Amino acid sequence: MPNLTQPLTHAELDRLGHFLLSVNPGEGMSLEELDGFFCSLICSPEIVPPSEYIPHIFGGELVQGHGVSTIGEAAYISALLTRHWNTIAGTLHKGEVYVPMIFDNEDGIAMGNEWAVGFEHGIKLRRESWRKLVYDAEHWEILALVVRLGHEDDPDPEMRSEVPITPKKREEMLSLMAECTLVIYDFFRSRVPREAKRKQQRRRVRRDVQ
Repeated sequence: MPNLTQPLTHAELDRLGHFLLSVNPGEGMSLEELDGFFCSLICSPEIVPPSEYIPHIFGGELVQGHGVSTIGEAAYISALLTRHWNTIAGTLHKGEVYVPMIFDNEDGIAMGNEWAVGFEHGIKLRRESWRKLVYDAEHWEILALVVRLGHEDDPDPEMRSEVPITPKKREEMLSLMAECTLVIYDFFRSRVPREAKRKQQRRRVRRDVQ
């Protein structure tokens, strides 16, 4: 039996990233988007079952002959997803900061848009249950940070911020992303933040995956 609490290795993240890009090109999520999606679902005040959210990851059902060649491959990918979910959930449950997987683009710049898109995608699956955060004056700005990044390149001009995100501002937003996830997780569980944990050095990790 595989250890489903073991964090994914770089090789396994690479395998999962390539699978996501190939299963339904243009329809499924990237690894960065998946990471944001999982963070959102784990933070969510309402449980979303795997049977509902998994099709959103792959852009459709994952069945033998369409996306996967064997049942064994499907089981392997499923185990990778479960382990990554458990890594995020376990970190937040302990009151520790989970560092989002934000990747550099072809120009070597970490944008964060895909992660934010994935996070907002998770919110949309249980939009009503997130209203408590949306209407909380103190915490709304946390969510607004993600929304602004997620809609930076939105084709609808009304969804985009009128103020461009400067390189310096982007760095600030990305450095806050990890702490924001923990704040949201704590908010929905009425949990008092662990200040010692919250004072960890804010950082982000660039991983050469995909």
